[in-house]
Amino acid sequence: MRILFSIVFILLAGAVGAIFALQAPTSWTPGEVIRTPDDRFANLEGYPFAPNYVEALGYRVHYVDEGPRDGEAILLMHGQPSWSYLYRHMIPELAAAGYRVIAPDLVGFGRSDKPLRQSDHSYQMHIDVMAEVVRKLDLQDATLFAQDWGGLIGLRVVPEEPDRFARIMISNTGLPAAGGLQGWIGYPLFRLAVWREGTPLAPAGDEEEFRFTRWVAYAANVEEFDVGGVLQGASLKTLSPGALAAYQAPFPDERYQAAIRVFPGLVPSQLRQNQRVMDEFYANWEKPFLTAFGDKDPVTRGADAVFRETVPGAQGQPHTTITDGSHFIQEDQPEELVRHLTDFIEASPVLGE
Repeated sequence: MRILFSIVFILLAGAVGAIFALQAPTSWTPGEVIRTPDDRFANLEGYPFAPNYVEALGYRVHYVDEGPRDGEAILLMHGQPSWSYLYRHMIPELAAAGYRVIAPDLVGFGRSDKPLRQSDHSYQMHIDVMAEVVRKLDLQDATLFAQDWGGLIGLRVVPEEPDRFARIMISNTGLPAAGGLQGWIGYPLFRLAVWREGTPLAPAGDEEEFRFTRWVAYAANVEEFDVGGVLQGASLKTLSPGALAAYQAPFPDERYQAAIRVFPGLVPSQLRQNQRVMDEFYANWEKPFLTAFGDKDPVTRGADAVFRETVPGAQGQPHTTITDGSHFIQEDQPEELVRHLTDFIEASPVLGE
């Protein structure tokens, strides 16, 4: 009996140790970086914007900054494997309407620094860096618009600097969260499920067959990551050859691709932290909060309901489902997004305006 007890204890201790070992890091240090040559960004189709840079916690971050400097700020945040090019249709319209439009490239994307090692990327690092960018740009009364990973990061940046944001609008994104035992074991089990996928030959099958763990395994293991192909596969509109080339431009070869490889696998890496943010911050956020999800996105379908039910500031807002909008809705329905975003801002002025 004593031997059996010892075996059980060792197994339990090993299981607990594995759960702790497989949790994502919450501390980090800047890693060695590479920068995409500037000539890769010359004469990109539909992207005439001048580059701007800011140093943030050891990384150089690129951002587009268009429109009047005294205009009300809109922060447009992209996801994976896109970059600020995704907003090329929206930026001119918003700037022409009198807004200061800021579209940063996440670290590892676009013209921003690209850490060489996948291990240099963590959810926490990207939160911390983008929060520092917001501080360095001294944004005030800003509106966050976020899609895909732009939401996972942006919705964590707002709690870091809540007084700098007047309102939030999200599309095709979420904040994966879980408490209790699920919060502890969710990420290790997810990593096991991804491992069992092996090396898929395609990122996803038909809409009914979409499986997120397969997409994660594909992104991590496919021999050649076709960025343009992924953007086209998750958009309804046919992208031009010039646009497809522009999406690939920041990633000339494998050395530049650590972020696009590792990001999908980081999605559920802070379940407990995100749950705490939902419970302690967004459950008390009374500033305006709007959802505008695409009707044909198999990745985030239904995630908008969580925010409409949880966030006080979402009550009474004109939430919408945008027709014919797939995952990269900025490609499919940019005019609709601009209309909803500007209507939202105009209908919820900052006090004192």
